[in-house]
Amino acid sequence: MDGQSKVKVTLRLGSELYTVNSKAVGGVSEQLSYVKEESMGILKEFITEHNVPTDVPDELLEGSSDNEEEVEKEEDEVSGKSKAKPKKPKIN
Repeated sequence: MDGQSKVKVTLRLGSELYTVNSKAVGGVSEQLSYVKEESMGILKEFITEHNVPTDVPDELLEGSSDNEEEVEKEEDEVSGKSKAKPKKPKIN
């Protein structure tokens, strides 16, 4: 049954819809590998296009030196390097 495309993937990312069809070459494992690579490329492009900038706005950097620790903490949070453990919510 080689020669037929057996793998088709549809990705819905937000309001966008992407379809990947495998090439009609090789067995199912080769077709899955092809679809995986194409899907990863689509995801990478989508993330790049829709990624929120990680730069800290200039207004935060213009604060006094008293705010340096606060700015560093915000930069760490943006980059995902928070040194503090997240606080647990209080249950009343």
